[in-house]
Amino acid sequence: MFAVMKTGGKQYKVQSGDTLTVEKLAADAGEKIQFNDVLMLGGDKIVVGAPLVDGAAVQAEVVDQIKGDKVIHFVKRRRKHGSKRTKGHRQQLTMLKITEILASGGDKSGVKAAIGAGSVAAVAVAASEAKKPAKSAKKAEPKAEKKKAEPKKTAPKKAAKADAGGDDLSQISGVGPVIVKKLHALGVTTFAQIAAWTPEDVADMDEKLSFKGRIDRDGWLEQAKKLAK
Repeated sequence: MFAVMKTGGKQYKVQSGDTLTVEKLAADAGEKIQFNDVLMLGGDKIVVGAPLVDGAAVQAEVVDQIKGDKVIHFVKRRRKHGSKRTKGHRQQLTMLKITEILASGGDKSGVKAAIGAGSVAAVAVAASEAKKPAKSAKKAEPKAEKKKAEPKKTAPKKAAKADAGGDDLSQISGVGPVIVKKLHALGVTTFAQIAAWTPEDVADMDEKLSFKGRIDRDGWLEQAKKLAK
């Protein structure tokens, strides 16, 4: 039995026991995950989804988090002061081993769904998990310590005001409301932060925002430097 599944914007034909390399997923080595976007099932009877096959799923075990071959990226701007830039990039990948293909019952298996490492959902999950220990620590505090900590409540409010007073990132050409929300979720709120990005930061943001090369193509860093002044 085989299945055609989708992840990272690509389609893969897999069978139980196959080893597969896909776009980086938010999972650790040895963890079991499940792909719910199954487009087709094959075997004794072929089932084609519309667009997905209801209840079907592909389960896999994360073997390792790796990097792909180095790619050289060269940019030359003929009309912008003749600037040139050369940089290398290695795509982050996840190696998987397909363990089982479910024709039905995938929605009730209880196995963690596969999520892209740079997706908005992965950022939200990471943020919620980071907040859980802080909540439990507050509950464990004695009453006497709570009274002492009350004057310090003003500090988070100041931080919130600072965040609310961040720059209007939509002034950068190529940055729309959706991208602004993603940047805020990643902690980027000012022109100065973008202007200070290194080539490694740019490559990382390209992956997290899911549009490779757009930051360099639209000249975000140059625009941010001018706007920061």
